[in-house]
Amino acid sequence: MNDSVPSSSSELSPDLADLAHRHGVATEYWDWQGEHVTVSAEAIRAVLAALDVDASMPETTRAALAEADLREWRRRIPPVRVVTQGVAATVHVHVPHGDAVRVWVETEELGDERVLAQVDRWVDPREVDGRLTGEATFAVPIDLPLGWHTLRVEHDGEVSEGWLVVTPARLELPPAVEAHGAAGLMNQVYSVRSRRSWGVGDLADVAELGAWGARTLDSDFMLINPVHAAEPTPPLEASPYLPTSRRFVNPIYIRVEDVPEFAELPAEDRARVDGFAAQARRLNASDEIDRDTAWELKEQALRILFGRPMSIRRAALFEAYCEREGRGLVDFATWSALVRVYGGADAWPEDVQGPDSPGTIRVREEHADEVSFAMWLQWVLDTQLATAQRELRDAGMSVGVVQDLAVGVHPTGADAWSLASAFARGITVGAPPDPYNQRGQDWSQPPWRPDRLEELGYGPFRDMVRAAMRHSGGLRIDHIIGLFRLWWVPAGKAPLEGTYVRYDHDALIGILMLEAQRAGAVVVGEDLGTVEPWVRDYLAERGVLGTSILWFENSENGMPRAPEAYRRLCLASVTTHDLPPTAGYLTGEHMRIREELDLFTRPVEVERAEDDAAQERMMKALRMRGLVSDLGEDAEVGLEDVVEALHRYVSEAPARLVGIAVPDLVGDRRAMNQPGTHREYPNWCLSLAGPDRSPLMLEDIVSSGLARRLGRAVVRGDHAQRPESTDTESTDAKSTDAKSTTGSTAAADAT
Repeated sequence: MNDSVPSSSSELSPDLADLAHRHGVATEYWDWQGEHVTVSAEAIRAVLAALDVDASMPETTRAALAEADLREWRRRIPPVRVVTQGVAATVHVHVPHGDAVRVWVETEELGDERVLAQVDRWVDPREVDGRLTGEATFAVPIDLPLGWHTLRVEHDGEVSEGWLVVTPARLELPPAVEAHGAAGLMNQVYSVRSRRSWGVGDLADVAELGAWGARTLDSDFMLINPVHAAEPTPPLEASPYLPTSRRFVNPIYIRVEDVPEFAELPAEDRARVDGFAAQARRLNASDEIDRDTAWELKEQALRILFGRPMSIRRAALFEAYCEREGRGLVDFATWSALVRVYGGADAWPEDVQGPDSPGTIRVREEHADEVSFAMWLQWVLDTQLATAQRELRDAGMSVGVVQDLAVGVHPTGADAWSLASAFARGITVGAPPDPYNQRGQDWSQPPWRPDRLEELGYGPFRDMVRAAMRHSGGLRIDHIIGLFRLWWVPAGKAPLEGTYVRYDHDALIGILMLEAQRAGAVVVGEDLGTVEPWVRDYLAERGVLGTSILWFENSENGMPRAPEAYRRLCLASVTTHDLPPTAGYLTGEHMRIREELDLFTRPVEVERAEDDAAQERMMKALRMRGLVSDLGEDAEVGLEDVVEALHRYVSEAPARLVGIAVPDLVGDRRAMNQPGTHREYPNWCLSLAGPDRSPLMLEDIVSSGLARRLGRAVVRGDHAQRPESTDTESTDAKSTDAKSTTGSTAAADAT
């Protein structure tokens, strides 16, 4: 082949395959039907291009291979080395062959210096950029404390630095959860409004519902949807799984009346705020959430409060918050100001394309009040999140709020702008076809670049998870498989034309565990869908909980898995936000929606027959355990009996966490989200509703008899005495999951 001719063939050359593997790009995989798939050369080249690797021609591919060979040798020390406490580890240092070098660690908290001893390990020197370079190996002290330590190397009078991150071997559960397990609520915050809400559920509603759940249902936690930041101006993105930033929070969740300055408003300003509140509360009568109007009204009220002088104590607290959050907060607030000045990012001038651009600096100075307002909003949110967590713990919860971390961010959002170099361009994250999304999915989110994350010392990832766990007792990682591998889809291609890209899961999971241990938080990984079997074992060994959904837990013979065979380290529930509430699932809501929206690739009769058979198998399992008899004459009463029985079934599992979806407490039937759709269905916009689909308030949950029935069904106080799965059963359950629950990507991949 002529080297000057672009290699457009779909055939995968050995050099291209080797280059792909060097960069963690998969050249093959197994699909949801168990079929082996070879990734096209075109897709691989596109993914490599997003990593700034040129594989367009044979000679550029060979050159890229040579660069990959020298990448580590060009570094004196790695930018970050993540190790496990108590496990032997080494660090490689590169200096001119034969030169002396000194290596030491400065610990994070005490600032102690620990000199690293060189290991007797010979590596042949290499020619690197015209100089013979040697590789020296140094042992990391096995007794280093947990933390973010500084690794230093001195050579010829120059000192180089990198991170040495020591992470826990295992994340232990809180003693009460470990001993007895915990039951809790799963709440889409925006959809559960009280009579005091401004058209959208807020953090005060979280505290109200959570405290009631703790005292009335013996709840120990409340899992909430991602509360990540959205756009500062309408139209607001409805999906909580497509935020502008995962580090900062959406101010639509602020309770205006709980901001201390509200109590000190003069009469005229108070009347204006009360007027905005009255308009916003009229939105509570609608069965769909009107985020745009709610935020427009709430923002006007918050600007009035922001304009009031703060007390000396409050001003000092705000200053301390800004100092703690540092440059990240300033960049986020600047992005918010830029949106207000220029509108959507597509219309921005060239001189504001980054945080340090000349135009950005000018806007930050000229619109300092807007920047300060955005920072103030984040401080208010921080204080209200802290208050909600404190009130839940004071009410008796052992865990409290469990936040949810989305898979990614909006391609033109704050994170993608301020951390642009860390994201791949010309690529979106998605999922290959699966039983519940047979056309595949494209989530319209740019993925982290694994190489850039390493170069940045995993700082953006650390800051993100640290912020999410600051005022919570746990963190759910949506699609935790994304910390191992993500499905990259080249721009303009269908989801099935992508491939997997691997990440350094040891580093990412280790950092996640370190931050969780420091925060005293539980970590739940949403590990549904097509999962390599070893991944679940790995997470369990590190103390990270998995996720089990009743409808996806099936044995090899197709029957529902007995609850005793569920995993111990998991959050188990009957349903999830990507399925209809339990009453809706039982009455075929999920089938109706997908048929209406033409989401099936097989005849609807086949789909319905399979679903009917699956539900009948579940009913048989309930009958065998004496949890339910045939439906009675009153369909509604019978339906509630089945809903309760299903929750009792899950509660008999050894799972450390068992969740009840808040819509199940009132018999709601409508799906909150239909994976694989965008505008075709009102995703993330439906309010809490009763069986008749009329809007319900938080106060209706408090008076719900069904809520108390379900609370009693899953109470965990006596869980320690219930039968638990043996080690063999747990292993079998995990391996069977990988084979038989691939359809569960409806829950895993529904951003």
